[in-house]
Amino acid sequence: MQKQNKAYFLAITAVLFWSTVASAFKISLQYLDYFQLLFFSSLVSTLILFLIILFQNKISEIWKTNSKDLLKSALMGFLNPFLYYVVLLKAYSILKAQEAGTLNYVWPVVIVLLSVPLLKQKISIKSFLAILISFAGAVIIGTNGRIFTFEFSNLEGVLLALGSSVIWSLFWIFNLKDNRNTITKLFLNFVFGLIYITLSCLIFSEISLPNLNSILGSTYIGLFEMGITYIIWLKALQLSTTTAKISNLIFLSPFISLIIIYFTVGEEIMLSTIFGLSLIIGGIVIQKYSK
Repeated sequence: MQKQNKAYFLAITAVLFWSTVASAFKISLQYLDYFQLLFFSSLVSTLILFLIILFQNKISEIWKTNSKDLLKSALMGFLNPFLYYVVLLKAYSILKAQEAGTLNYVWPVVIVLLSVPLLKQKISIKSFLAILISFAGAVIIGTNGRIFTFEFSNLEGVLLALGSSVIWSLFWIFNLKDNRNTITKLFLNFVFGLIYITLSCLIFSEISLPNLNSILGSTYIGLFEMGITYIIWLKALQLSTTTAKISNLIFLSPFISLIIIYFTVGEEIMLSTIFGLSLIIGGIVIQKYSK
């Protein structure tokens, strides 16, 4: 029981950290553009992952990486952290935090859709209806409740937020087929991703010495969005007697996030956001338990 309590503690810690990410993105984007924010955050995350590998004595695994695995990391690093965060942060730069953050939560639904062509899985009628419910929630959020006029608050931002879910889902599915050590492959993904990010930042923005606010924001995101929180979550799953006891806690994150956005960013949380998010999560839960 003590082991399970530790699993709950780690899982709740990870959920709380992830719940702060939307606010951290929106606040940090006041001081850096999205290319700069991604560069400094990825740099922090890559350094943290390297230190973890050193602590776990897994450096030898890095040197044993063959050319095929390096090619995998080059592709995966392009998807995440590079392309995923470029698209997501761009969405945050033009949408409200509550809109970008909640729309991004449709990724479990997108994974189910992409699993049909990529993993040759079938969708049941109940799962299909669950997907429709989640996407109805996304439409409500994107239109700020104006579903009958179908007038989006910012169509570009909505498409970017939903597009980031597609990229993350592709990364997640391809990651299933990669049997390497989780921390090792994540580090190599970030090394390649940092190369892409650096080049993009030099071309489309600039790399300059950040001020204190920029450093604090980038470091926080690098640590708790891209870095150690994922490892904390994995550890919680390993300690838990069943993954179901832990995985369901993730549904708390978007609702906690709205509360944090209200108090830190100062956004008035719209009823359409709460209702739309409830439909998204409801659809995900129905799809999850329809199997």
